[in-house]
Order: sequence, then structure tokens, then C-alpha cells
Amino acid sequence: MSPASLVFPLAYLVSSILFIVGLKFLSHPARARQGNLLAALGMAIAVVATLVLVWLPGAGFHNQGLILVGIALGGAIGALFGRRVPMTDMPQMVALLNGAGGGSAALISTAEFLHAAHLGVRPDGVAVTATIFGCVIGAISFSGSVVAFGKLQGIVSEKAVTSVLLRAANVLLSLGLVAAIVMLGRGGGAEWFWALLGIALAFGVGMVMPIGGADMPVVISLLNSFTGLAVAATGFALSNHALIISGTLVGASGTLLTMMMCKAMNRSLANVLFAGVGGGAKTAAGAGGKAGAAARGVRETTTEDAAVLLSNIQSLIVIPGYGMAVAQAQHAVRELADLLAKKGVDVKYAIHPVAGRMPGHMNVLLAEANVPYDQLFDLEQINGAFPNTDVALVIGANDVVNPAARTDATSPIYGMPILDADKARHVIIVKRGMGAGFAGIDNSLYYDPRTMMLFSDAKGGISKINEALKSGG
Repeated sequence: MSPASLVFPLAYLVSSILFIVGLKFLSHPARARQGNLLAALGMAIAVVATLVLVWLPGAGFHNQGLILVGIALGGAIGALFGRRVPMTDMPQMVALLNGAGGGSAALISTAEFLHAAHLGVRPDGVAVTATIFGCVIGAISFSGSVVAFGKLQGIVSEKAVTSVLLRAANVLLSLGLVAAIVMLGRGGGAEWFWALLGIALAFGVGMVMPIGGADMPVVISLLNSFTGLAVAATGFALSNHALIISGTLVGASGTLLTMMMCKAMNRSLANVLFAGVGGGAKTAAGAGGKAGAAARGVRETTTEDAAVLLSNIQSLIVIPGYGMAVAQAQHAVRELADLLAKKGVDVKYAIHPVAGRMPGHMNVLLAEANVPYDQLFDLEQINGAFPNTDVALVIGANDVVNPAARTDATSPIYGMPILDADKARHVIIVKRGMGAGFAGIDNSLYYDPRTMMLFSDAKGGISKINEALKSGG
């Protein structure tokens, strides 16, 4: 047995262990940075081992220069965007990176099949199945992620597209996928594989278009699991154990996260994919602005009044939402918490599983502002504390605090577990206007007698409250 036959499996084993440990560390905010570094180290080991294998005499690999160019180019682009993309646009970046992984898997599967067809070799059943699976799932992940990016970036409408024409097209595409797979299974050639790739790309677009912006966190998680499964399939096609293990880890973790997020919304995955939540028009309250608020008896407050209230409390629960991310208000929120802590106020943060535009969005933003990890609580941990809390401060959140989820059986979010902000003694909502959330429905919390609306962007409003507190408010 040659040294190479021992070294490379060992290197892949070490990298796989680092992937697993890194993923475990990512499950807790305090160790997430370490987990990311461990996983990156594992990937570096796997890449270096593969490059060494490529350069071994008689390995049969060609175009090593192109491989190095690709690594250098991809690394430079990743580093550039990683440093320059603001946290508000991180969901879009995650969608693009996820799509790149799925697209790579689809291209590798396609290249493997076409190469075998060019040589006149018919791969065995496992190889054919792996290349077909990698092509279909990878292509769906790529095109679906591009659409998700478009919805998050505002290039494509966030509304769920639920036209009869699109539904009919999706049915035809599904039948086309089945037909192409059957023909390939019966010995079809390269033309059928090209057809399979094209249909899968189109189906990815058709699958994500009917999903509204409120469900983008679930979509991102689902497409992430698709990418992992596609990568694992290419690992089987290439007989690469590192790809199989890493792809399986991503696929499994993405699937579990998707299930957890669906549970957090009390909806099935089928409902997320096919119900078209968020496809309707915004409610009248959403268009009414301050004038509509006054007409419906909403209590408006000022930053000075809010500061006076906050300076005379003992407990505060901050509920961040997408509005905080858009305004980049996390640092102002952290300053507010520090000011109140000096006054003896107990400050906690309540994080809903689907707050923001990607899984863990609020955690990432608050971590950027160096919010202590022991102040972050998820829904199950924090909901029991609201009845004994003086103020619930809602910053840019909407659907995740909407009492209609508990009281209105006709609401599209009925049954979704929410943060019980309405059970606090006082509620302050920092919001630009009376617009509806991503689900497109009115929020009865706005009209609760204990609720005060501070109409402002999150950063500006919280910053003015901080100024008032510093001046003795």
C-alpha cells in the first residue's frame, strides 16, 4: 500500500471531523465563530489534499493551471464581497453563495455524464443515479437561489406569484423532469441530460416564484439542504468521501432547520411552498400611515416620552425584526441596553426563529453589535417572562408579534407561535408607519391600549431615545 493511499483518506477523515465539530459549535452563538473557523480549516485541508493528489505523477489530471486560477478568482471574489457586503444584505449573499454551490454540483454532474458519453462508456447504476440526482437538485438550488436573491434584493417582487399559468407550467416541468429521468434510465444520451438540466433550472424558478417574502428564511434553508444533497451526490459520482460527508452534513442540517422553522410558524413545508402566503394586497391599515393610525385610535408617542418611560422601569425585553436590520440599528439598540443596564434595568432580547430574512439573521446582527450572548433568548425561553416585564420594545418586527396568530382563525398566520409582546405591561413599537408585515395583514397589537407607536426608522428613533436618556430623560 503506497503512502498516498493512506495520507489522502486520512486528510479527508480529519477534514470531515472538523466539519462535524464546526457544525456542532455553530449551534451556539458563543462558539459560532470557532465553529466557522474549524469548518474552514477542514475545507482547507480537503482542498490542499486534493491539489496534492492532482499533481501526483500519473494521477491523470489535466489543466492544473485552470484549477489554480479558479481557486484564486473565487477566493478573491469571496473575500471582497465578504468584507464589503453590509449585514442588511447578508441574506442575499447567502442565497447567492448557496446557489453557487448548487450550480457547481449540477455542472460537475453534467460534465461527468457528458465525459462518459463522449468516451462511449455507460456508467453503472450508482454513478448514473448520482449524476442525475446531482444535476436535478443542484440546478433547482441554483435557479431557485437566484430567484430568492432577486426577491430579497427587490429585483423581483416579494409577493407570492400564484397565477394559474405558473401552476400549469410547474406541472408540465415536473412531468418533463420525470420523462427525462426515465429516458436517461433507459439509456438516453447527452441530449436528454441537457434537457434534464434545462428543465431543472426552469423548475427552480417556478418553485420559488410562488413563495412570498415572509417565507424566504424557510426557502433559503430548504435550498441550502438541496445544495448539500447535490454535493453529496457529486461525491458519489467522483468517489470523493469528503464531498459525500460534507454534503450530507449540509443536507441533513438544512433539512432539520427547515423543519424547525416550519414548526415555528405552525405550517407544513407543503403550505410554505404552495399556499402562496403574502400574495395578496396589503391591508388598508398598511396604506394608511399616521393619518390612518389616528383614525383607528392608535397611541402615538415621542422619543422623549419613550425615554421617560424607559428610565423608570425595572425590566425590558427587546424584540428585533427586519426593520432593525434595514436601518442598521443594532449598535444603537446595544447602546440603549447599556444605558438602561446602568440604571439597573434587566434587559433581554427575544429572538423569533423566523425573524428577518434568513435563519439566525437577528442573532448575527446582534452579535455584530457585541450584544452579550446570555441576553439572547429564543421564543420558548422568553415567552413566560412577558407578563412580568415592564416594557416590550418591538423594533421593526411585525408578524412575529401579531396576536392574530392566537385569536383570528381566518388569519394566514393563525396558529403560528409568536412572541407574547402583548402580555407585557407596556409595549413600544418603533416603526416607520402602519405598513403590514411580509404576510400582508394588519397587526392588532398596534391598537392595544398598552401599545405606544413611535413612528421613526429604527436607528433614528432609538438614537434619539438614547440622547434623551443621556440628558436625564
